[in-house]
Formats: sequence, structure tokens, C-alpha cells
Amino acid sequence: GVPEVHSILELTDPSLDAAAQFLNMQTAIQRTAHDPAFKGTRLVWKRFFVSDAANQYSYINDEAGTISSIVQQPPLNGTKVAVWLYHVGGDGIVEKEANTLALQRPGGNKHLYTTQLTIPLKNEFAETEGIFNAYIQTLRRYRASLKENCIRTWIFVQGVDIHYGDMVKARIACFEKEGLTKDTHYIASTGIEGRHVDSRSLVLMDAYAIAGIKPGQVKHLHAPTHLNRTDEYDVTFERGTSVDFADRRHVYISGTASINNRGEIEHPLHVMKQLDRVLENMSALLSEVECSLADVVQIIVYLRDIADYAVVKAFFDKHYSCIPKVILLAPVCRSGWLVEMECIAIKSRENDGFPCF
Repeated sequence: GVPEVHSILELTDPSLDAAAQFLNMQTAIQRTAHDPAFKGTRLVWKRFFVSDAANQYSYINDEAGTISSIVQQPPLNGTKVAVWLYHVGGDGIVEKEANTLALQRPGGNKHLYTTQLTIPLKNEFAETEGIFNAYIQTLRRYRASLKENCIRTWIFVQGVDIHYGDMVKARIACFEKEGLTKDTHYIASTGIEGRHVDSRSLVLMDAYAIAGIKPGQVKHLHAPTHLNRTDEYDVTFERGTSVDFADRRHVYISGTASINNRGEIEHPLHVMKQLDRVLENMSALLSEVECSLADVVQIIVYLRDIADYAVVKAFFDKHYSCIPKVILLAPVCRSGWLVEMECIAIKSRENDGFPCF
């Protein structure tokens, strides 16, 4: 089938100044065009994880045919920047308008990548409301809607311990207007600490949607043996979402923490025990769509405490060395959660009832 590659690029020398680090990163990105692992693909998506967004934004250049996201979530290896890249092959028409890139696939689906949605009002409720309203208008230009077509969001909140609650309230109000309720469905999401280039912004959002979705193509994941429904503790997102194509299945696991099916924190104060529970929860979600951690192609790990980096890194180096990953400093929405993870899985399958990827 059509190749697609998720990759994480990290630097190894934290002693270099910002200009040198970002130059090295840009060089590394350009080299992917000549790397056999990326043969026959084009770069579609870039997310830069940086240590100081307000001062490092000028080092990042957008390119034709790609969409970029920038969020202040410092890489915990001590460098100033890491980047998540998504390359995809095959035929397809790419159109870019403002902060949305549309990739029209031959099979009929149009993949919509939207980044850097923000409205700097110094008010997290008003900002979230405005961001979702703007995104809804963007989707309408592609004959899509929040309810039927949005697959995944990432919501970054500056000062998550303080401002997360009102962001959630605004999202609930927006979702209710759009028919997203506990009786229909929500959207897979990560809500996490992160800052925009404009320090006045309290909320920043990236999103992924697919226009032309067919009935039955999308499934929402719950794993009730391990996790409870998010609306039971007054937030509104799906634990995970899968999307089926004629030749493969994509699975997007939301930001997942050490939680049980009563909504309680498992293993308070123990980061490695929490990490074990996170992986158990993710495995349970993946199993609902006949996938496992062996199908995971990308992982993002968020830590609250920089002092936990060494032990967490050693664990991943030992057990998941082959999966592209990055470990970031980004407190989770509940202070008792020391670690959160999200991932993407891809599994080959056949289903002639859906469009080819």
C-alpha cells in the first residue's frame, strides 16, 4: 500500500546555542528527502517541540506543501527543539489555505491538518470558544463538521493547573451546540500544558479531520474494564478513535494517564508504576480494534517532573527502542498524574467497503 512514515527527530548536543540547534534540525529535516526510509513520500506535517516559543519562533521556516505546529513543551534531553514529522506517499493533491493543509487522497477522503489555532484574549473560556468557532468555520469550507469529521485534537493550555477547568467548560458548551454529547460521541484529544508563540494566549489547538467519511469508517474506543467515561468527571473527549480504510487501520490514542475505571488516579507519587498503568490502559484501548503496542508507530510522553526523565528514558530505551518517541516537560491536567502518553498505531487490513488510504 501507500507508504506513510511517522518520525521523531531529536538533537544530541545541548551545548550549542539556539541558532546552531535550529539550523541542525532544519538540516536533519531536509535530509529525510534523501533517506531511503522516506522514499516515495512527501512531508505533510511538522510539530516543533521547543523550549522557548516566544524567542525561537523566528528560527522555524514553513515550507510549501507542509503544515507546521509550534508548541513550547521542552524536550527533556536538554536540547532546545525536537520535531515530529509525518510523511505520506502516493498520489494526492495538496492545498494549503491559512493554517489548514488539505490532502486529497485518490480514494476520496480529504485529510485536513489544522495547526496553531489561537486567539490571544487572556481568558481561557473565551479563547477556547473562539478557537472552536473558527475551526468549525474552517471545516465548513471543506463540507465537513466537527461532529462528523474531526478525528483528533490537541489542546495546549498555558498554566494547565489553573486554566484547564475553564477550557473544559468552554469545550463542553461548544460540543453541546454541535451535537457532541455523552449520547453521541466526543473527539479523541490531548489536553496538556503547552505555550504558544504569543505569550498572551492561554489556549492553543491543533486538529485533524477527514472529509468524506463513510458510515462505519470511524470507531470510538472505551476499554471500560480499565477506564471510565470522561464525562463522568466532567471532561469531554474520547479515549481513542480508529479510522478504517480499504487497506489499513489508523488508531489515535488520546492523552492517557494512570487512571482506573472509577476515574481515580492509580499509583499516586510513583511515576514508574503510573507508567505501567498507562501502557496497560493503552493496550486495552488498542485491543478493541485488534491492535497492540506492536502496531504503534509514534509515541509522545509528557512528564510533570523533570527529575523523572532519566528513569523514564531508560525504560523506553530498554523496552520500546524501535518506536519513534519524544519525552517532553508538560504537566498533565490533574496534578497527581506524573506521566501521560499518547500514540498512533497503524495496522494493515482489508475492507473493500471503505476508500483506500
